[in-house]
Amino acid sequence: MSDSLFSDISSLTAKVALDGLSLRQQAISRNLANVDTPGYKAETVNFQETLDRMIDKGDLLPLKITDEDHLKTAAAETGFALKLRQGGSFSADENNVDIDVEMTDMSEAGVQYQAVSQAISKKLMLLKTLAR
Repeated sequence: MSDSLFSDISSLTAKVALDGLSLRQQAISRNLANVDTPGYKAETVNFQETLDRMIDKGDLLPLKITDEDHLKTAAAETGFALKLRQGGSFSADENNVDIDVEMTDMSEAGVQYQAVSQAISKKLMLLKTLAR
């Protein structure tokens, strides 16, 4: 029964969102750490578009494969990926990290992470209340 409590679409979506936001925060941290590294190219994670695509295509709930001959779903192949940030202004040393952009992105990712975490916490509190 506990599997069904935590394997519904909202829990799976929250887990995927937290994973993506964590990856985004790691990319931003690397960018900030390399702000003075000559030739460093800023990385980004296309969080919102990837999450939207996964929800729209139904990739959050992969089918269970019970036999090797079953077809694998695309869910195993989807996910968040790091890519180089396009645009921005390059400094003389070919570094395109903009500290203002990175700090704004870090704040945004932090707020999103906190919102998803609070939603999960409220759901668990509701389940706890219902179990009493």
